[in-house]
Amino acid sequence: MRPKDILHQFVVFFNKQDYNGLASLYHEDASNHQTPIGIIRGRENIKQFFKEDFKTYEMVCLVENIFEDGNVGILEWKDPKGLRGCGFFWIENGKIKSQRGYWDRQSFIEQQAK
Repeated sequence: MRPKDILHQFVVFFNKQDYNGLASLYHEDASNHQTPIGIIRGRENIKQFFKEDFKTYEMVCLVENIFEDGNVGILEWKDPKGLRGCGFFWIENGKIKSQRGYWDRQSFIEQQAK
């Protein structure tokens, strides 16, 4: 699959809060670096990260843009409450090897309290 295809599937799984589906998109030894909170290493830990976040927070990903350049996919997103961010996904052999996400944690926490 192309990076764009993987990102479209990522959004589908994310919006269904399907942490197993999300985990299936990652390499066993993948890393997910959400810059506001740190690096999560390994598919199982990434799966647990999504599982806990879905239990704790109300999250929806609305796609603004998806770009592709070689093996890199770029997702610009927003949510219904106005938070915006972007993610960079390095794809190897049809799986996410590395992800880096940029968004404002303080704005996110303030939104969740409303």
